[in-house]
Amino acid sequence: MKILLIIIQLVSAISLIVMVLLHSAKGEGLGSIGTTARMFSSQKGLEAGLNRITTIFASAFLGSAFLLSIF
Repeated sequence: MKILLIIIQLVSAISLIVMVLLHSAKGEGLGSIGTTARMFSSQKGLEAGLNRITTIFASAFLGSAFLLSIF
């Protein structure tokens, strides 16, 4: 049981890192000071899907971490 939880946590951690890196940058940062920034940007279908998958992997990671702390 413990080995299965460790494997789930490892896979979800690596997948979570990949999903976060796949997201596009939301803000312009310091580059928006001298130029016009995007004020109104809508989420596209791909970005909404990435948000949903990222949430699933984050929940799996937190759940496995919680269960590992009990065992």
